[in-house]
Amino acid sequence: MSTSVHPVDEILPVGKMATLGLQHVLIMYAGAVAVPLIIGRALQLSPEQISMLISADLFVCGIVTLIQSFGMTQWFGVQLPVMMGVTFAAVAPIVSMAKATPGVEGAQLIFGAVIGAGLISILITPIVSRMLRFFPPVVTGTIIAVIGITLMRIGINWIFGNPVGPTAPMIISPEHAQWLEAVKAATDSGASIPAPPTNLALATTAPNPKYASPANVGIAAIVLVSILLISRFAKGFLSNIAVLIGILVGGVITAALGMMTFEKVAKADWFGLVMPFQFGMPVFDPMLILTMSLVMIVVMIESTGMFLALGEMTGRTVDQPRLSRGLRTDGLGTLIGGIFNTFPYTSFSQNVGLVAVTGIRSRFVCVAGGIILVVLGLLPKMAALVESLPTVVLGGAGLVMFGMVAATGIRILSQVDFKTNRNNAMIVAISIGMGMIPLIAPNFKQWMPHGIHSLIESGILLASFSAVLLNLFFNGVSNDTSAAVRASAEAETH
Repeated sequence: MSTSVHPVDEILPVGKMATLGLQHVLIMYAGAVAVPLIIGRALQLSPEQISMLISADLFVCGIVTLIQSFGMTQWFGVQLPVMMGVTFAAVAPIVSMAKATPGVEGAQLIFGAVIGAGLISILITPIVSRMLRFFPPVVTGTIIAVIGITLMRIGINWIFGNPVGPTAPMIISPEHAQWLEAVKAATDSGASIPAPPTNLALATTAPNPKYASPANVGIAAIVLVSILLISRFAKGFLSNIAVLIGILVGGVITAALGMMTFEKVAKADWFGLVMPFQFGMPVFDPMLILTMSLVMIVVMIESTGMFLALGEMTGRTVDQPRLSRGLRTDGLGTLIGGIFNTFPYTSFSQNVGLVAVTGIRSRFVCVAGGIILVVLGLLPKMAALVESLPTVVLGGAGLVMFGMVAATGIRILSQVDFKTNRNNAMIVAISIGMGMIPLIAPNFKQWMPHGIHSLIESGILLASFSAVLLNLFFNGVSNDTSAAVRASAEAETH
């Protein structure tokens, strides 16, 4: 007697499986490599160290995808067609940590926070599903909108230049700098000139030619227009990888203009193992771990909706044990990420959408995608090539990637009842305002206890606290979680 195989467990021919797996990889690739680029540059790491972060990210993406889609013991793996990648929800808090403590020391603090959050996520998996009722659409939509708005600042700075540093809008006038150097030299030679004060510094008064240069703005515009044209006129698979094609267009243009060079690619090895603790032993700061754990709770709530939606698409029931295995893998992936010098992991929603578009429900397609990602992570030349991309190219794509996150939040908020419950508008208004505080007034915390800085310098976490507490105050707790599940399933924060 023959037994039929469920479409989720169907093993396709190797060639077809590899092709479909590569399609999944290409759709998630731009989002996957964006996070280590953002954080590596925020930490002010060297190009070689950023390349290491990219390799580690792709490698762990593959490992966690294999665990999630194939399964590992009875504890880990939802065993559905899921591709795992670094979540954008963690970027803003991590960038705040990086700015507070740049360099290798900051990396050690970040990886310590990621490892701690991964362990906590594994432990709290049984109760996370019960927390879904605290995250109705009014809360989830607000949080995701603030995530997108916060990340948009990064994309805009990629195009025009950072507020400080070599690409700041204003620089010190060269004439003024020469005068001050002459005064210091005269003082050192013993001339009768009063010594300048220890902390004397010149103000920035001259426009910086490197800031918002027309060439950079033009390249970012070409990338953005390319993405828009591909999204509008291409069909199927090409439309799905519009962001990746736009980045490739920008890379070709900058290479032709001499803005992108390949010396680092030439020097990089063809093969390199991804090793744990490349930045030294992690440092475990309780406040940073708490911050990252709060981010992981939001991520796991979104994953819950994603898994339930995927279960409906594939015809496989996602019961409590299967859901727990999936959420536990989010925590395990984050733990592995911290050990291998990368960041928190979650299921990528655009790949869930691809399952609906293609109708291919086999989880072994994602297993093939995981294997491809592992191989890419072992190719340092690939990571060096990505690191060599000028930030203006990524800025044009960043407007799309980060803007889509904000748009997803707005789409979820469209499900909210604002007509008969005016308190919902109050929740959204105040929570978005709280989320904007670190963006508009980054020094607001300077007189507050230093121990809580890491907890309050993230607009995402401030907005999350505000939205959850105000929803409890105005609306209480609903036992009907269906709306929260639908909102989580639409989340695209990666």
